[in-house]
Amino acid sequence: MAEYIASIDQGTTSTRCMIFDKSGSVIAVDQKEHEQIFPRAGWVEHDATEIWNNTRDVIGGALAKANLNSDNIDAVGITNQRETALVWDKTTGEPVCNAIVWQDTRTQKICDELADLGGGAERYKAKVGLPLATYFSGPKVRWILDNVDGAREKAEAGDLVFGNMDTWLLWNLTGGVERGGVHVTDVTNASRTMLMDLTTLSWDEEIAAEMKIPMSMLPEIKSSSEVYGECQGGALRGTPVAGILGDQQAATFGQVCFEVGTAKNT
Repeated sequence: MAEYIASIDQGTTSTRCMIFDKSGSVIAVDQKEHEQIFPRAGWVEHDATEIWNNTRDVIGGALAKANLNSDNIDAVGITNQRETALVWDKTTGEPVCNAIVWQDTRTQKICDELADLGGGAERYKAKVGLPLATYFSGPKVRWILDNVDGAREKAEAGDLVFGNMDTWLLWNLTGGVERGGVHVTDVTNASRTMLMDLTTLSWDEEIAAEMKIPMSMLPEIKSSSEVYGECQGGALRGTPVAGILGDQQAATFGQVCFEVGTAKNT
């Protein structure tokens, strides 16, 4: 009988897997750091393939430490560094370049150009709740399409997809290229792209068009708590992936900020 829950925490500097029992006690933890890549001043990148490999390793490591297997795990959830943007080829499963991390500032020129269309830094704020800034995912995707050879042509042909780290891990866990991985994100991660309308909780086609991002690249937006698919291989084969939450939203929930007006300080 499955009596445990697994949680994948994909962070800025490391990835870890934690196993919890029914009471919420931590049974086991495994963690692995990944390389921070600094190609030039203001640029920060991660190797998404390294992160995926580390994710598989820490899942296996945590289960081994707990002396458990997939039959003991009722479900797995994902929490992740937000805004970090990745574009990959859905026909090969290969990223077209390293993921552009949330701290990266290379998209300042793109943000300035969008601001000059009218409204300045608050051009999209009424819809998406965010100012125009290098922090968020949308301009990062635009930069990749503009600067990686052949990326825009492949994107317009429908071969490239975008996701934050939650989407990348979910796609791979649920089958990737070989078994038709699920291309989904949750509302908390979508809210940090500068592309989601907060009223409709759907992608805003006008903003995507202004950023020159094909709608076909964007993952389906779902709630933060539902079954998105089952793990198709590895140590968690057959386990449902049943939750996604951006790390800061997850921390807010974890610190019991359940009422309007409550906040965390971390």
